[in-house]
Amino acid sequence: MGLSLYRTHFENLIWAGAKFQFLKCVRYILFPMVPYDPTLIRNFSIIAHIDHGKSTLADRLLELTKTIPDREMQEQVLDAMELEREKGITIKAHPVALDYRAKDGILYRFNIIDTPGHVDFSYEVSRSLAACEGALLVIDATQGVQAQTLAHVHLAIERGLEIIPVINKIDLPAADPEGVKQQIEDVIGLDSSFAILCSAKKGIGIEEICERIIQMIPSPQVREEEELRALVFDSHYDPFRGVMTYLRLMNGELTKGTRIFFMATKKEFEIFEVGIFTPRAHPVTLLRPGEVGYCVAGIKNTHDIKIGDTLTSTQRPAKEPLPGFRVISPVVYAGIYPVESSDFESLKDALTKLQLNDAALNVEQESSLALGFGFRCGFLGLLHLEIVFERLQREFDLDIITTAPSVVYKFTLSDGTEEKIDNVAHYPDPTCIECIEEPWVVCHIMVPSEFLGAVMSLGMEKRGFLIKTETLDAKRLLLTYRFPLNEILTDFNDKLKSISRGYGSFDYEFEKYELGEIIKLEIRVNEEPVDAFSCLVHRSKAESKGRALCKKLAEVIPPQQFKVPIQAAIGGKVIARETIRALSKNVTAKCYGGDITRKRKLWEKQKKGKKKMKEIGKVNIPQSAFMAVLKTEDY
Repeated sequence: MGLSLYRTHFENLIWAGAKFQFLKCVRYILFPMVPYDPTLIRNFSIIAHIDHGKSTLADRLLELTKTIPDREMQEQVLDAMELEREKGITIKAHPVALDYRAKDGILYRFNIIDTPGHVDFSYEVSRSLAACEGALLVIDATQGVQAQTLAHVHLAIERGLEIIPVINKIDLPAADPEGVKQQIEDVIGLDSSFAILCSAKKGIGIEEICERIIQMIPSPQVREEEELRALVFDSHYDPFRGVMTYLRLMNGELTKGTRIFFMATKKEFEIFEVGIFTPRAHPVTLLRPGEVGYCVAGIKNTHDIKIGDTLTSTQRPAKEPLPGFRVISPVVYAGIYPVESSDFESLKDALTKLQLNDAALNVEQESSLALGFGFRCGFLGLLHLEIVFERLQREFDLDIITTAPSVVYKFTLSDGTEEKIDNVAHYPDPTCIECIEEPWVVCHIMVPSEFLGAVMSLGMEKRGFLIKTETLDAKRLLLTYRFPLNEILTDFNDKLKSISRGYGSFDYEFEKYELGEIIKLEIRVNEEPVDAFSCLVHRSKAESKGRALCKKLAEVIPPQQFKVPIQAAIGGKVIARETIRALSKNVTAKCYGGDITRKRKLWEKQKKGKKKMKEIGKVNIPQSAFMAVLKTEDY
């Protein structure tokens, strides 16, 4: 009996060893080890306007190089987040290492970083480009050069990257490759004679793209004698292993056991794993100059690492950090509060983890009389706010509410001091304010020429100034506008898409602060101001906004035992008012006939009681009312 058990155990060991060797062979076949040679490495990003086919092109490249087995292949492989698949957009930059055998038989290593297309995630694009030597500029053959294409390609040009134009979706009936080539030359200023025509969906032109990458994108420049320096371009929090740091090695080598030092945070750690993305994390023995990968060093505190930092070794530290990518400051602020106060700590932990791989998310703790303890968060735009809100709900299972988005205003006080305020609760004493400045942006709008009149009307409505109009081709125009940032925050994109039947696109960049007639719109419920509903607005928009808020509040606040006035006021002047009717009881129901004076006495008595109740009564605004008002489009 004992002998048979021993034999069974021995057989299991042999089987386990054979299985291990088999899996090693499979891994080698799927991920062959490319002999290290920096001249055979190509680091590049894929940049484009939203929905022009970046992720589909990345899928075809993964298929061509056999990086992923056919049975594991699916659409949008690099868009791992559920939210990305649902919305059909890329939110996070995803690195992946591919091994491509060229037509001359040489095996090359491609390090691709797929990037988002929406203007709100331009910070993701900037840090991806910082880790590359080149970029594929993907343009839809049916839509041509779009506003955000222009913004992203300028980022790449500023960094001096080699840009390869790729005209995608040539298989569609409405495709106009020759027209798009002309736009590339006229609008962007790139030579379109070497632009590649492809269809990522049908796999047309993918090999040509790979060959062009080898020919045009330079290999990384390596200085072997220099000390270890690596650019931290992203990070990810793993609940079991801590922070996984995404790196692009510039100089030196990184192995297990290396003592590392982050130059911005001044923190030291010891590495216990390095690897590459295939596209899953795949451990390797070491990372060399020019390679893109990750390291795990048991970093538990998310504040110990900053995106854009330089990693070096403690034994031979670098003298100066690498020049980082462009740092982009938040332009939109909103409060995030837990619906249940007991969820405050959970929300705090969730925001800390999101901050780790979202460098543009700015978080500060604050409290509100109406909503309790929460956080004031800075975002790059409304889509960025929406994505963070959705991720907090889905990934961390939190029930939260956001306040209305606002921008940062610059206040100059009478004593000469300057204050930056984004929250109406911090509004200074009006007698001490010398002047108020609001942020203005330069906005590039691309629309078909037939919608010019409607777009100009929208521009006037949003207090915009048309700087210039350029003709891109026979059908499209490029309009350059100046807008106050607070005017284009909420519904500008929706209105532009609506009036242009979905063909309009825009992007914007901060220009400067200018003097403006910004005032505090105060909302009063039963003569008492409620800060949660008050806001900072331009004087010309104060009345319409006040009326909309009062009307909405009158609908969502339940009736009381007395009449409740809801007022919108600027200083001491009321500019809008709604009244919530009182709950009333028919006190004369018991009077059947008789003298009318009996009924009058009862009515008078009820009237006095209502008056007394109004003097001492207090209106409790339910949580549902705050949610309803904060979600309304008029706000």
